[in-house]
Amino acid sequence: MSKNIILTDQEIKHKTKRIAYQIYETFIDEEEVVLAGIATNGYVFAEKIAEELKSISDLKVILCEVQVDKHNPQLAIQTSITAEAYANKGLILIDDVLNSGTTLIYAVKHFLGVPLKKFKTAVLVDRNHKKYPVKADFKGISLSTSLLEHVQVEFDQDDKSYAWLS
Repeated sequence: MSKNIILTDQEIKHKTKRIAYQIYETFIDEEEVVLAGIATNGYVFAEKIAEELKSISDLKVILCEVQVDKHNPQLAIQTSITAEAYANKGLILIDDVLNSGTTLIYAVKHFLGVPLKKFKTAVLVDRNHKKYPVKADFKGISLSTSLLEHVQVEFDQDDKSYAWLS
């Protein structure tokens, strides 16, 4: 299988910064915002957005890791912070790739049990193959692919990232 790079490290950094600005504009009247990243890559992407938000705004950023069983998404979802910690706050649910929408929709369902001021979603790559009525409010790139193609995002420990299509 060959890898066709669709986003370079520099492009991912640029898109992350743009998404951070969009989040700041959307939540400008808030004092704090919760970035809930779906483990594992969604959480890494949330951390990168949090870094950018802290550099461009005075928003207090609360990070939350969301554990979803991607093979059985209807199983109980775990979060690294309590529901009380995100109740009545603005929350952005973040993942690296939006494929069918299954993972995102089940994660959205989890957060709907708690009152939130505002609820948005963000992804780095939106593949446009949704089974469920879920959308990304903030996205790095929209990509029309065949169902046989696979999008992978790599967040390297050496702070080099890229996304490819195979």
